[in-house]
Amino acid sequence: MKERLAGFALMCAMVPLAILGYLVLWWVGLCGRTERGRAGVRALDHFVNATVFNGYAWESVSSHAWREREQRWARTVIWITDRFQQGHCQRANKREQPIVDLVLKKGLEKQTIR
Repeated sequence: MKERLAGFALMCAMVPLAILGYLVLWWVGLCGRTERGRAGVRALDHFVNATVFNGYAWESVSSHAWREREQRWARTVIWITDRFQQGHCQRANKREQPIVDLVLKKGLEKQTIR
């Protein structure tokens, strides 16, 4: 119960900041430094993976899609990304899988508030 209450309180603060972050990312995409935009897009990618696709917060949608490539949604993501860069999801997974393995080995995905 504590975790749910803490999560709710955190989300009440984070959602307005997330909206602001999206607007800043949009502005940076038009006029800002490429590195800042890339970091923002990467963070948004991980957020979408964790919330929409029920994936790990430390993994991109592309890497997750490659791990779950038998699922319909994953095949769709792979098909779309292959239109822009052939083998993108496989390369993303090769780059990110060691991180996923380490986090799971250390148990960092487990509940932290008791």
